[in-house]
Amino acid sequence: MNKISIIIPVLNESKFIKDLLFHLIDNASLNSISEIIVVDGGSTDGTKEVIESLNLNIILLHSEKGRAKQMNLGAKKAKGDILYFLHADSFPPNRYDKLIIEEVKKGNNAGCFRMQFDSNHWWLRLASWLTQFSWRACRGGDQSQFITQTLFYEIGGYDEDYIIYEDNILINELYKRNQFVVINKKIRTSVRLYKKVGVWKLQYHFWIIYVKRWFGASAEELLVYYQKHIQ
Repeated sequence: MNKISIIIPVLNESKFIKDLLFHLIDNASLNSISEIIVVDGGSTDGTKEVIESLNLNIILLHSEKGRAKQMNLGAKKAKGDILYFLHADSFPPNRYDKLIIEEVKKGNNAGCFRMQFDSNHWWLRLASWLTQFSWRACRGGDQSQFITQTLFYEIGGYDEDYIIYEDNILINELYKRNQFVVINKKIRTSVRLYKKVGVWKLQYHFWIIYVKRWFGASAEELLVYYQKHIQ
């Protein structure tokens, strides 16, 4: 039987992590979940204490800061044959486990859900709608990522040179192998970064990062741009 290991990288996520963990438990058949692994990158806001106070069967790991490093560490500890990488502010659909396992049984060894931002802004609603299509430009880590252990290690895991854009680097490798499917159910994700930076400003800079990488920008160049214009 296929088993899913859920891996959540966190850094100062005390606001979201409790609700997410209960959401994951309430919306899955737990006999299909091998474990839930939270990998903390050095939180200082009480994230670890929130997790520990819940008395849930959660594996809490400690890692160097950096989502790629955190997710790779979680994958090393995972026992399930399917890895499911999830951001702390993204809430997958009801019976997400069943939907993922059904795709793997069909031979689809990697993919994501379509996305819905928790906002009525017309552009974000349009951006959400576009995620149902298989276009690579519509992909991102907020849509979550399922991938079999075998395929994950065939690729080499997440590239730890990338402090940002690490999700898309893995996704690019999956597209090269024609190993990607979009499940036509919605994962709900926060627009907190859009609120902080501004919808149009953030979208513009995301496009620039995408184009820069398309033309061969290095991991360091992308990080410098992100730190200057977004962080």
